[in-house]
Amino acid sequence: MKTKLLFLHALSPLHAGTGQGVGVIDLPIAREKATGIPIVPGSSIKGVLRANYDDGNKTAVFGPETANASEHAGSVQISDLRLLFLPVRSLSGTFAWVTSPFLLRRFQRDARMAQSGLTLKEIPTPDTEETCFVAEHDSALVFDNGQRVVLEDLDFSPQPSTHLTSWAQVLAPQIFGGDAQWATLFQQRVCIVHDNVLSYFLETATEVVARIQLEPEKKTVKTGALWYEEALPAESILEGIVVAQPPAKAGIDAQQAINAVNTLEDQLLQVGGSATVGRGLCRIRLA
Repeated sequence: MKTKLLFLHALSPLHAGTGQGVGVIDLPIAREKATGIPIVPGSSIKGVLRANYDDGNKTAVFGPETANASEHAGSVQISDLRLLFLPVRSLSGTFAWVTSPFLLRRFQRDARMAQSGLTLKEIPTPDTEETCFVAEHDSALVFDNGQRVVLEDLDFSPQPSTHLTSWAQVLAPQIFGGDAQWATLFQQRVCIVHDNVLSYFLETATEVVARIQLEPEKKTVKTGALWYEEALPAESILEGIVVAQPPAKAGIDAQQAINAVNTLEDQLLQVGGSATVGRGLCRIRLA
């Protein structure tokens, strides 16, 4: 058995939905029941990877088609991908990649279970909801002589953190590969807030848009065809675990299964719904 971390970077708003909602939002995104943290179901990711993998051993890696599903299982299992960094509007630096101690502890556990070899240091924890941690040098989020960070409509006192800087330096190349410019942007805009503040952002900083359907001839809104749809904003970063454990009938080993997923790194993939309006354009990386 082999395990790898899987990062997903949303290049356009991402709608991995749950079907009809019961609140104001008609089509909400999928979330964990207990925590409210947005997720992309592992089954969705596996289906996308299967659809984009063209090699002859597709069946061995991802399993047979539905009609022949009883023949053998697929060689890879993919966990639900959980939000790790949420892009949030910032008064300075345009936006911040926001995370919290709880999300980082979960990621730290996943990194250890996946035997990724990532050396992750201590997780900084804000003492109050009015405090946030920023990169130790050259943070794009800080202004007013280093005294303020403003995210959405909330005002924070920034604290430069050596540990956060170390985390960002370790994670940036894993998420963005060899793209040094994006790695630098990430390190300048990463921010850790209190878990309670993150819960607020998870409810208010997602993208909600009104969608309509027109009458083809009249070009007016079709009766009853107005709905509100939620999406994770572009630049969201999620993480999960890929496990390769091929059954004997698959005819491949665990490393071959991992290599198959690895061939899809940095390709443009479409995940979730609303594909025809450009939603869900993503890229993945393994670590």
